[in-house]
Amino acid sequence: MSGPIDDLFLLSPPGQKSGVKKFFSKESSPTKRVPTLCGTNYPLSILFIIVNEFCERFSFYGMKAVLTLYFLNYLHWDENLSTTVYHAFTSLCYFTPIIGAPIADAWLGKFNTIFWLSIVYVIGHVIKAVGAIPSVGSTDVHVALSMIGLIAIAFGTGGIKPCVSAFGGDQFAEEHAQERGKFFSIFYLSINAGSLISTFVTPVLRGDVQCFGTDCYALAFGVPAALMFFALIVFVCGSGMYKKYPPQGNILASVFKCIGFAIKNRWNHRSKQYPKREHWLDWASEKHTKKLITEVKMVTKVLFLYIPLPMFWALFDQQGSRWTLQATRMNADFGGFVIQPDQMQILNPLLILILIPIFDLGIYPLIKLCKINFKPIPKMTIGMILAALAFAVATIVEIKTNETIPAAPKAGESFLQVLNFAGQEVTIIAPGNNEVKQPELNSQDFQDPEYLKLNITDTQPVIISRGNIEICTVLLTSKTSYSVAVENNKCLITGDRNVKTSNGQASVRFINMLDVSVNISIGGDNDKIDPGSVSEETQLKRGKINAPCWIENTEYSIDLGLLDFGGAYTAVLRSRDEANKRIEVVKIEDVAANSFHVAWQVPQYFLISAGEVMFSVTGLEFSYSQAPTSMKSVLQAGWLLTVAFGNVIVLIVAQAGSLEQWAEFILFGALLIAVSIIFSIMGYFYIPVNPDDLKDEDEKDENEEKKKIPDFFEMNQDMNMVEKKTKI
Repeated sequence: MSGPIDDLFLLSPPGQKSGVKKFFSKESSPTKRVPTLCGTNYPLSILFIIVNEFCERFSFYGMKAVLTLYFLNYLHWDENLSTTVYHAFTSLCYFTPIIGAPIADAWLGKFNTIFWLSIVYVIGHVIKAVGAIPSVGSTDVHVALSMIGLIAIAFGTGGIKPCVSAFGGDQFAEEHAQERGKFFSIFYLSINAGSLISTFVTPVLRGDVQCFGTDCYALAFGVPAALMFFALIVFVCGSGMYKKYPPQGNILASVFKCIGFAIKNRWNHRSKQYPKREHWLDWASEKHTKKLITEVKMVTKVLFLYIPLPMFWALFDQQGSRWTLQATRMNADFGGFVIQPDQMQILNPLLILILIPIFDLGIYPLIKLCKINFKPIPKMTIGMILAALAFAVATIVEIKTNETIPAAPKAGESFLQVLNFAGQEVTIIAPGNNEVKQPELNSQDFQDPEYLKLNITDTQPVIISRGNIEICTVLLTSKTSYSVAVENNKCLITGDRNVKTSNGQASVRFINMLDVSVNISIGGDNDKIDPGSVSEETQLKRGKINAPCWIENTEYSIDLGLLDFGGAYTAVLRSRDEANKRIEVVKIEDVAANSFHVAWQVPQYFLISAGEVMFSVTGLEFSYSQAPTSMKSVLQAGWLLTVAFGNVIVLIVAQAGSLEQWAEFILFGALLIAVSIIFSIMGYFYIPVNPDDLKDEDEKDENEEKKKIPDFFEMNQDMNMVEKKTKI
C-alpha cells in the first residue's frame, strides 16, 4: 500500500553533513549505553518502536477501511461526496508530513514530536468514535465531530510519519549499519502486518456486531482508538532506553531559502547587462555554499521528474473508495463464508507481501539473466501501465455489476408495479399509453411482476379495473416509481426507491393486506403494521430469514426464504380465510440481488498491487539513490506530496460527478496511460547522478582551500621582510 511503503520517510541520518549545518553530529549524540537484545547489536528500544508502529498502523488503516461506508450509510452522504471527503482526508495525511519534519528537525526533536502529536492522534480517534454514537446529538453534530476527528488524525499520523522510522534508525550506532538495515525491513513488515490485520478486523466489527440497532461504527472506530492509545503507552514506556538527538536545524527550510534567494536574485538582475549563469540556481551563490546549491540542483532535477507521478496515486487510492463501493453491489458469498465489502482491501497488503519476494527473487533476476538492463524509470512506467490495466478490469466489473441495478424513470416516465391478488386479470389504463393486462399472481409458481414503463406528463391518473369494474385510480408523477397491491375491491399504493442498498445488504418491507394489525420482529425492531399500510424498509444481512409475528396475541412465523446481497423485497401478508387462521406470505423481488461475484475484483487488485511493487518500491529506491545524504528527507517529502496531489485529483473528479462510474474508470486509466508516456519520455532524457560525486567535490574544495593557506603565509612572510627592512 502507498501508506506502508511511504512510511519509511527518513530525516537526515546521524553524523551526516548538510549544505548548511551538521545534522545529528557526534557532539550532539547521547553517550549513554543502551541495553541490547540478548547480547546482539540490536538495541532493546527498537522493540518499543516496532510495537508502536504496528499499533499505529492498525489504528490508521482499520479506521480508514470502514470510512467510506461510514460516510455513505451513517452520515447518509452520496457516493460522490463520500469519495471526495475520503480522498481529501487521505490527501491531508500526506501533506502534513511537511509540517512534522520541520517540527522534529528544528524545534522539538523526534521523540517529543512523536509524543505530542500522538496525543493529538489519540484525541482525534476518540472524537471520531464518539461521533459514531447515534445518541450523541443530531446529524450535524455527528458530521462536525467526524470532521474534527479526521483533521486531528491527519495531523497526528502525518506529523509522526517522518519521525518514527528515522527515530528507530537513531537507536543504532554508526558501526551497526547492517543491523539498522534489517531493522527497517522488520519495521516495514510491522507496518504491513498492522495494515493487513486491521483491514480484516474492523469491517467485521462494523458489520458483524450490532449496536444501537445498526452497524457498529462506534466499535469499528473505538478499537483503533484503543490501539493508538496503547501505541502511545508503549512508546512512552521505552523512553528511558532511547537515544534522543536534539533538534539541529531544518534542511527543508535551507532548501526553500536557497531556491527563494535564487529566484529573487535572478529577478533583481534580470537586465541583459548581467552575464548569464549556467543554471538558474547559480544565482544563489552570493548567499549559499556551492555544495548546497549542487545538492539542491540534484533534488530539483528529480522533483521535476515527479510531476507526472500523482496520477498513479489517483488510481491507487481508489481501492478504499470507488472499489469498495463497487464491492457493495457484488455477491460476496464464498461458500458459506461472507466477506464484507470493505474487507476486499485486505488483498492489497497481502499481495504486496507475496509479490515483493516474487519480484526481487524471481522476476528481476530472470530479466537480468536475459541480459536486459531493467532500469528504474522503465520499471515505474510498467507499474503505471499495470495500474491502468487494473482500471480497465474494474471498468468491465463495473459494467457487469450495473446489470443488476434497476433503471430509474426519466423525465416524462413513471414506473408502475401491479401486484394483482384480485382473483382475475386486471387492466391498467393510463392516458397516452396502451392498455396493459396484468394476470393474477399465483403464489405457488410465483413470478416477480415487471415494472411497467408509462409515459407520464407531470402528474396524471391511472385507472386499474377488473373487467368493467373500476377498482381504484392512482395518481402517478413523472420520474417516480410505484407499487400497487390489488385485492378484491381495494388498492394499496406505495412509492418505491428502486435502488440497491449502499452497504450491500438486503432490504425488505411488508404490505399488510389483512384486516387486523400485525406486529413483526425483524432486524432487532418490533414494528406494528396496521391494516392496509406499508412498513418502512428494514436492512438485513444476507441469509434465510424466519421472522416471528403476532396477530391478536397469536404468534406466527413468516418464512421469507433467502434475502440475498443487494436485493430489495416486498412481503405481502394475506389471509386465505375470513378468520385469519391461515396467513399467506408472498415475497416479491423488487430489485434483483447482486449476481456478479466479488471474486472478480481479485484481478484488478492483483494488477494494481503488482503495479505498486514496480512503481512505489522502485520509486523510493530511485529517490534514495539520486539524493545527496543530507537531502534524502527532501526527496522523501516530495514523494509523499505526489500521493497527496494524487488524492486531490480524485476528489476534484468525484466532486464534478458528471460521469458514470465505468466511464470515470476509463478516464482515469486513459489519463494514466498518457502520463506514463510523458513520464517515459522525461525519463529518457534524465541523466542519473551519483550523489557520492559530491564527496569528490568536497575534497576538491578542501584542497583548494589548503592551497590558499601557504600563499597566505607566504604573503605574511613577505610583509614581515618589508617591515624589517624599513626598520633597518
